[in-house]
Amino acid sequence: MSSRRSVVPFVVFAVPAAALSLPLQAAQAAEPVTELPSVTVSAAGDGAVDVGFATRRPAGVTKSGESAADAAQSITVITRDLLDSQQAQNLSDALQNSAGVVTNVYGRRGWDDFVIRGQRASESIFADGLLVDSNNRVAQELFGAERVEVLKGPASVLFGAVQPGGLVNIVSKRPRPELFGELGLTVGNYGFRQVTADVGTPLAKDSKAAFRLNALAMDSDDPTDDVWYRNRWIAPSLTLDFGTRTDFTILASHNERHYVRQQGLPVNGTLVSNRNGVVPDSRFIGEPGAQPYDGEQNRIGYALTHRFDSGWTVNQNLRYQTSSLTGTLVTAGTMAVNSQLLNRGATQQDFSGDAFGVDTNAQRTFRFTGHEHQLTFGIDYRRTREDRLQKTCRVAALNVYNPVYGAAINCPASYGTDATDTLHALGFYLRDQVRVAQRWIVTGGVRYETARTSTTDRVAAARTDNDNRAVTGSAAVMYELTPWARPYVSYATSFLPNAGTDVNGATFQPERGRQVEAGVKFDTPGQAGLVTLALFELTRNNVLSSDPVNTGFSVAVGQQRSRGVELEVTQDFGNGLSLSGAYAYIASEVTEDTTAANVGQPLNAVPRHSFSVWSQYRFRGALAGWYVGAGMRGESAKRGYSFSYTVPGYAVADLGVGYIANHWRAAFNVKNVFDKAYYAGGLNNNVLPVGNPRVAMFNLTLNY
Repeated sequence: MSSRRSVVPFVVFAVPAAALSLPLQAAQAAEPVTELPSVTVSAAGDGAVDVGFATRRPAGVTKSGESAADAAQSITVITRDLLDSQQAQNLSDALQNSAGVVTNVYGRRGWDDFVIRGQRASESIFADGLLVDSNNRVAQELFGAERVEVLKGPASVLFGAVQPGGLVNIVSKRPRPELFGELGLTVGNYGFRQVTADVGTPLAKDSKAAFRLNALAMDSDDPTDDVWYRNRWIAPSLTLDFGTRTDFTILASHNERHYVRQQGLPVNGTLVSNRNGVVPDSRFIGEPGAQPYDGEQNRIGYALTHRFDSGWTVNQNLRYQTSSLTGTLVTAGTMAVNSQLLNRGATQQDFSGDAFGVDTNAQRTFRFTGHEHQLTFGIDYRRTREDRLQKTCRVAALNVYNPVYGAAINCPASYGTDATDTLHALGFYLRDQVRVAQRWIVTGGVRYETARTSTTDRVAAARTDNDNRAVTGSAAVMYELTPWARPYVSYATSFLPNAGTDVNGATFQPERGRQVEAGVKFDTPGQAGLVTLALFELTRNNVLSSDPVNTGFSVAVGQQRSRGVELEVTQDFGNGLSLSGAYAYIASEVTEDTTAANVGQPLNAVPRHSFSVWSQYRFRGALAGWYVGAGMRGESAKRGYSFSYTVPGYAVADLGVGYIANHWRAAFNVKNVFDKAYYAGGLNNNVLPVGNPRVAMFNLTLNY
């Protein structure tokens, strides 16, 4: 073994408002070179401005004025400063800063893949409080994010049908009430070239009206031969001035992804010894002439908030989105008897669809029976549709030790899969937070949701409808033990309809989740940081995953459970030093399954131990303007119930150095400094996702 590398078809609109909108004043301001090192400035409500790694800004995932520090649940907020310090390029880079989140479990396949608290959560990505898509086939562009929020555990009370491990919410960059502009150029190894622009301007004097545009163009190769990426992104946003009581922002974006899908390496010749030697890490097991993947995602929507004289605040988020992805996938099969030829298969894929979502809620703080209440009640509606076209094709085997490419990919004339999946979901939710005897904070929530999933199978000339109704809830108690320590306990449940049918045409029961969590949150002096310690037990029922025997179908594998401990810290020390750290211990297993051998096995690619730490120091005095960054991240060994091997653990180091001047800044980052070869996770007994080798990037940004 080598250590290598009920459905209601209408929408309810309320008084215009934005469930998760933040005032324009919350946008980060560019930090002059002469400023002191990063600190966190705190202000009441949504007016907080973040500079540094720590933040007291209200978290969008709470749908209230609560910050992550005050919520009786585990929430990670990854600030723009932290993302820029690390030169994070994608969502996986960002999520490595959150305890209990495992990223890149399928390698560099071009989609966003991650696990939260041992459970797959890749389809629970939100943007500005609304679900991106039921299947999330187009990777999200991180450059358009002001910050990234991770809510861990079941979140159905506020967000409806989501996976029980947690969700990720990307908060978009929004217009600022001042003139600004940035133009950036980044170059790196493996042919990485990227140009970015972020500009904004007020539209009238002494007015909130403003416009912002951020855009990106990126071309890159990959450590794997014949693999490449081309990304394009543009996101205009417009804030209009409807008075001091109303905030209204229009948000739009266009996201293009063109790439060759990287499919990892064969297990035989990597983790499993092969008499012919080791398969090189750079080996491409696909076909360079196969159709590349082309993805596109377009969005238009708005965020509104209106504050009434009566004390009520009404919020509404709305968005319409279209998505498409086409390409041909060449997959690894078994190794031939000679241990050289890798049998392969191919799938021609074409996905397209659209999504509409609207979330409206009303909030008010008042006193009742001598206690202070923060009440939120709302209604949300979601509709998604996806057309799926697939052909199962044939392609010749590949000699992985002496590859000769150019094999024809032979596909049938007709599609093996020609189907449309739709989801209509309507939810009503209520949440109340009560302060009792000054120090006790009791939070409770309940949601009633109806959902219909429908599948029209044009190959079988059949249609399947599956109606579901669910009540989910959450409850939490937090105690202010001291002005800086707040222990809490919480309980939450989740609900997720399972679309489609199995190989026999039967519909699936909805997925259900439940979690018990206990923890404590510590403020550091001056509220310049936060330490969170959490223990949890999470159970997931009626889990739907890919059928390992029948390609293109799914199965419900029964029940899964994960238990663990998480520790997170973010701190801006005020002397130029900022720190972000995360550690998680997670024990996961399959607790019920129709396949007896799976029971007791760990969940796929979930390490017992994982950690990350990143620190940055900004110099003063003669070296003012310079900063250095350093960190490490790693995981222990990973196993799974759908593959028989053990993926070795790893640890890698990252470094960065930069300079900030009045109208420009430069940064040089090296990730995986010592070029540690490792594997990212496990798929099945044939293919193994590879990790990221050493990557170096130099960025130069001009600003005014």
